[in-house]
Amino acid sequence: MKISYNWLKQFINLDWEAEKTGELLTDLGLEIEGITPFQSVKGGLEGVVVGHVLTCDKHPNADRLKVTTVDIGLDEPVKIVCGAPNVAAGQKVPVATIGTVLYSSEGEAWTIKKGKIRGEESHGMICAEDELGLGSSHDGIMILDKKAVIGTPASKIFEIENDAVFEIGLTPNRADAMSHYGVARDLKAGLLQQEINIELITPSISSFHIDNRSLKIDVDVIDKERAPRYCGVTLSGLKVEDSPLWLQNRLRAIGLSPINNIVDATNYVLHELGQPLHAFDAAKIAKNKIEVKTLKSGTKFITLDGVERELHQEDLMICDGEKPMCIAGVFGGMHSGVTESTTSIFLESAYFDPISIRKTAKRHVLNTDASFRFERGIDPNITEYALKRASLLILQIAGGEVTSDIVDAYPNKIEDFQVRMSFENAKNLIGEEIPKEVIKKILMSLDITINNVTETGLGLTVPAYRNDVQREADIIEEVLRVYGYNNIKTTEKLNASISNSSRFEDYKLQNVIGNQLVSQGFYEIMTNSLTTANYTELSKQLKEVHNVEMLNPLSQELGVLRQSMLFSGLEAIAYNVNRKRSSLKFFEFGKTYHNYAQQRDEKKHLSLFLTGNKEKESWSAKSVLGDFFYFKGMVMATLERLGLDKVKSAPIKTDVLSEGLKLSYGKSTLVEFGTVTRSILKSMDISQEVYYADFNWDNVIELAKNKSIQYTDIPKYPEVRRDFALLIDENVSFEAIHDLAKQTEKKLLKSVNLFDVYKGKNLPKGKKSYAVSFLIQDEKKTLTDKQIDKIMNKLQANFEKQLGAELR
Repeated sequence: MKISYNWLKQFINLDWEAEKTGELLTDLGLEIEGITPFQSVKGGLEGVVVGHVLTCDKHPNADRLKVTTVDIGLDEPVKIVCGAPNVAAGQKVPVATIGTVLYSSEGEAWTIKKGKIRGEESHGMICAEDELGLGSSHDGIMILDKKAVIGTPASKIFEIENDAVFEIGLTPNRADAMSHYGVARDLKAGLLQQEINIELITPSISSFHIDNRSLKIDVDVIDKERAPRYCGVTLSGLKVEDSPLWLQNRLRAIGLSPINNIVDATNYVLHELGQPLHAFDAAKIAKNKIEVKTLKSGTKFITLDGVERELHQEDLMICDGEKPMCIAGVFGGMHSGVTESTTSIFLESAYFDPISIRKTAKRHVLNTDASFRFERGIDPNITEYALKRASLLILQIAGGEVTSDIVDAYPNKIEDFQVRMSFENAKNLIGEEIPKEVIKKILMSLDITINNVTETGLGLTVPAYRNDVQREADIIEEVLRVYGYNNIKTTEKLNASISNSSRFEDYKLQNVIGNQLVSQGFYEIMTNSLTTANYTELSKQLKEVHNVEMLNPLSQELGVLRQSMLFSGLEAIAYNVNRKRSSLKFFEFGKTYHNYAQQRDEKKHLSLFLTGNKEKESWSAKSVLGDFFYFKGMVMATLERLGLDKVKSAPIKTDVLSEGLKLSYGKSTLVEFGTVTRSILKSMDISQEVYYADFNWDNVIELAKNKSIQYTDIPKYPEVRRDFALLIDENVSFEAIHDLAKQTEKKLLKSVNLFDVYKGKNLPKGKKSYAVSFLIQDEKKTLTDKQIDKIMNKLQANFEKQLGAELR
């Protein structure tokens, strides 16, 4: 949320630097995320001065150019070539001197330099209003008042406004601070705590009066639950035009674009007081009647952005006697708003039910300044005041008169909150005793009324606009934030307790594996569990009926809980690849969510992602792309770190993995990994190969708990290596060789390793050559050649018989 410091000073006359004020606001819980300078004219016209045109002659080499001499207050006049048709001797004009930076309407900067134009030197530029950012005209140069003093900075003549804009990271509970007035109210309380008593200035509405009753609009609030309060008044004789410069500057400072004086006035009051308003063209209100109600589901309605929307039966609508005109509290309609031909309006100021507005806004994927405030809860008691304030402002800048009584439909007044606070509880929660008088002073500065005082506590009335303060704990929090968190002393004594927990706790195993993966070059990612339902279309393994849907999704892209860890990881990869980071290793611990017929289910996962090169670029080594077997080594190392090394593998091929393996331990699947299919990568706009592993973390934890650590002495006797070069069929896997070797010699064979693969020339068709090493060791004695040869002969015989292998 943006807050203009100059605007804030209209409520509270403070002469502090913006940085100092920002620090106090942050201490009060309105965290300042940044302070940005604002100038009503970009660049502030720095370097632009008043010049006096002394001479103006035709350019000798160009028919449309003129050569002028201009006095800009220096020792000597300067020579400037000008192409404007209206330049003439004797004029006072704005001159951009050499080195001045001007800005185009698109915000691009360009610097005035000394140069030659058609052979004539030019030492500056006589400016038009669009070149200075003071208007849109480029018909000719600006001609200033003859009384303007030569050499005077243009910023003084045009009263350039310099401002500081606070970017406040407003938390959802602070609905009371969604305006300049709300921030000023908090600021006053903070200043009072520092013994600085400054009056809070509120706009006066004492001059509001009804001129006549010539335009009456009847109001019927049919749905009183969704519209607890609805106010309105008609204004006639208006002239729709551009807003005055001061009003445009206020809106531009907070990032809004001025539209016209009527709409700008409603936006101004919204950001001034926090009360959204809406102006309807009174001539477009059929039968001079307003109805606040819901319509049947499926009703078509075109909103201000030109989009035809299908209404829900719970969407609150502002209708006239024949048709809907506006989605209440969210967005206006295409055919009921203010235009250049509007001369009379019905001005609306209302309090709508926050839950109803939020549901409607999310249903239609609309997020407006009005809905932002309504859905958090505005002040129900400021509605009429804001209506009068906006009416007076419109009359001031657009003329006209008030032509009806104010309609105020408020059948059931929203009551303030009654809360009791115990001094003892405040001390316990804060950790320090704050003097009772200080507590009372803080509460009164926050508009919280003290009804009664006892030795043990306070009876309080909290205003309705503080809908986040309804419990004793909320009151104590309010006291603490104004008193200052930094003023609470830290105790010298530190208490801690040691809990007895298993080394197989989930978080401990996550730390073990996380540390190992980081050491292997992986980065941990944390992605959103909310995702789009469209991902179910990319894989048959994901079923739309199994989606856990959000009742009030933030957007359609965050409408369901994920069924797979794959797509959130691919989103992270796509984001990085698009920013020139193409070699990536990611891992994530997370959950998937499934809505089955009998119950909803959550499953824990560990996902690994690899794409691009194995290692970072280096002068000392060539870049090598990661491949399936490199990735398999990472997967196996993860399991081995937890003692799960004796796993069974089986090839898999799915619509997610074009090729891969499934590793199991007994009947439990531990991980499935492989190469992500091209179709899925294309849908994520990824053109390079990606390897993905999905660990069933629940199964991994359960099996890791049952693995005991065994210790054995280091063997005293040497191991012996023997190699075979085996010619085998192409369909024979190394796993088959490994398993057969282990079955042949269970006691002395310690390991089997594949160290070379050859396919190509000099081999029979359909054959390949594997070079396999065997480590043999007897832990009790030294092996003899006879024992070794016997083992190797047995291995050779079994390979030939069962695998059809030949020794090369």
